[in-house]
Amino acid sequence: MSSKSLIDKKIIIKRVKLKVAIQGIKGSNHHQVAKDYFGDDVTFVECSSFDILVDHLINKTADKGVMAIENSIAGSIIPNYALVFHKNLHIIGEQYLNIHHNLMALKGQTIADIQEVRSHPMALLQCNEFFKNYGHIKLVEDIDTAETAKRIQENQLKGVAAIAPKVAAELYDLEIIHSEIQTIKDNATRFIIVKTQNKALPEEEINKASVRFITDHKRGSLAAILNVMSDCNLNLTKIQSLPVIQTPWKYSFFVDVTFEKYKHFSKAKALLEIMAEEFKVLGEYKNARII
Repeated sequence: MSSKSLIDKKIIIKRVKLKVAIQGIKGSNHHQVAKDYFGDDVTFVECSSFDILVDHLINKTADKGVMAIENSIAGSIIPNYALVFHKNLHIIGEQYLNIHHNLMALKGQTIADIQEVRSHPMALLQCNEFFKNYGHIKLVEDIDTAETAKRIQENQLKGVAAIAPKVAAELYDLEIIHSEIQTIKDNATRFIIVKTQNKALPEEEINKASVRFITDHKRGSLAAILNVMSDCNLNLTKIQSLPVIQTPWKYSFFVDVTFEKYKHFSKAKALLEIMAEEFKVLGEYKNARII
């Protein structure tokens, strides 16, 4: 191969950027998390739903995805647990984001000019107290926070405002009328980083894992499994039950655990594979929460 061919090949390799699927568009919280986790030198694949995001991963039109999984106020985003399991995704990382809701509109408008506020249902819910002081404003559920902000600018929608992150106002040239309008100021969302292949870290860097299991109907089955986790020095940080659709009144359990040494988790895995009726590791990764 000639030196010119080698140079051309290197250029092609350099130009191939990591493709990261996000729910929503640029300016959304998912976009912010992707930037924080991967940096700016990636290609963002904007998705209108989590199902479409997963399709991009399965069809290999995206390399990795960012999915919200729980909020400190609203709790678990249960459908996403089911998506991770049923679509055989693997959690390779996590990121926490403090949520800041800002009211934004076309430049030059004030709160008195606003007749309608559009945003994601969760954003509207988390800012409900703020709008009790503005009875003239109609709250309308929309598909996304940043997408609404973008539409206001594109269509020059006067009298309409969006609730979105600060970066959306910068991207879509809107003015923030009121900042930090969320009812509870200490509001954070946990996001997971997913892909179609398993763990991306060496064992010595892994100190958190997500698993799913089903217990039998014997009394104390769940307690026995939780005791094994404790005996193996695992700290349970999250437990979420979901119905097993094919079997009425039967439940699966999604559990997050942290540990100091991977060998502790490895020992627990070996035991739980024997004890549980079904057992699957959904991901092994690094704990992003510093306590």
